[in-house]
Amino acid sequence: MSKRWFTACSLALVLAAGSLQGCAVFVVGAGAAAAKVANDRRTVGTQLDDQNAEGKVSFRWAENERLKDDANIEIDIYNGVALLTGQAPDQQLISQAEEQVRQVGYVRKIHNQIRVAQPIGASGQAYDIWLANKVRAKLLANEDVPALQVRVVVQNSEVFLMGRLNNQEATYAVDIARNIDGVKRVVRAFEII
Repeated sequence: MSKRWFTACSLALVLAAGSLQGCAVFVVGAGAAAAKVANDRRTVGTQLDDQNAEGKVSFRWAENERLKDDANIEIDIYNGVALLTGQAPDQQLISQAEEQVRQVGYVRKIHNQIRVAQPIGASGQAYDIWLANKVRAKLLANEDVPALQVRVVVQNSEVFLMGRLNNQEATYAVDIARNIDGVKRVVRAFEII
């Protein structure tokens, strides 16, 4: 191939990349998502079942006016195990939320960690997002923990860890999270393999 042909192809690639700047974020994001799916210890079918079950529960909760208006609750499902977190003003509402999860036949185990309390405000939620990212970064930096296998959920500075890990990996993950400034408590919701 001639140098001129190579230069023309290079210029075409540069121009094409320049016109696709907005797509670059999409391509990188899609690549990261594909890598996460491919490296997950769950099958692709299980990953999809988990997502579908989360969506079904969220839809049920949205139909319940009290849950929607008076509570701040989240669901995370990993390999058929549900983790319920957040705040609700009374135990009756927490029980309603859990019952909605039980009605989704896919879930085989529930870790109900919803606290009886008034829902935290926007600044508390923003802090939780920051703290979750800090925990994820520390897990990624540690070679003893398969960070892509750990789901980190933070509610009111409490860290909840989910995933399929062996006992040693789970212990390392908990120790890392426990030693981060701002973390009040760490709750294990791992499936030990």
